[in-house]
Amino acid sequence: MATLLSPEELEKVMERKNKMRREAYDRRAAQENKEEVSAKAVANFMALPEYQKAKVAMWYIDCRSETRTKNELLEEVKKGEKKIIVPYCTEDENGENKLGLWWMESLEEMVVGKWDILEPPKELWGNPEKEVTPEEIDIIMVPGTGFDKMGGRMGNGQGYYDRLLEQLRPDCPLVALCYESQLFDEILVAPHDVFMDKVVTEAGVYEGKGRG
Repeated sequence: MATLLSPEELEKVMERKNKMRREAYDRRAAQENKEEVSAKAVANFMALPEYQKAKVAMWYIDCRSETRTKNELLEEVKKGEKKIIVPYCTEDENGENKLGLWWMESLEEMVVGKWDILEPPKELWGNPEKEVTPEEIDIIMVPGTGFDKMGGRMGNGQGYYDRLLEQLRPDCPLVALCYESQLFDEILVAPHDVFMDKVVTEAGVYEGKGRG
């Protein structure tokens, strides 16, 4: 049974989590040789047996100091061997943050959108020929600010990925991609947080707790 925290206890937990998030941002920003290190991490991701057999794979498009993915993503799109899905930030019917899921077939169909992230043009959002449902995804690459080797994840605090992860098939692997420098001994998680099945860095692959 979950323990209910008092307002004071909850405030302390949030203070600790915000402090950890700031440290994670700093570590990520300070990562040297981002392109080279990212390439190694993405190669480790693509070498996973789960990725090799996936027909529909969701990647994120990097922004700011995130582990770089664009070069390899574009190569995968060009190959056409898999259906490559990329997310974009939108809202559901209740005004809650939500990720749209777009089948990307070329760089030319993308534009610079929210937070300077590449996304499909707004007038095409919801296009049934380009959108997929969460249930169609065979593997997902998950970004974050910080992780631990057990698969604990700390996002940006906006809840975009939290909502999506709840809707994926139980057999869809959740794979974090990050720099080794983003790993903490233990990430502070809330009861609703979802653990990753694997955490992939430039140094290797760690087996996470997953969704149990």
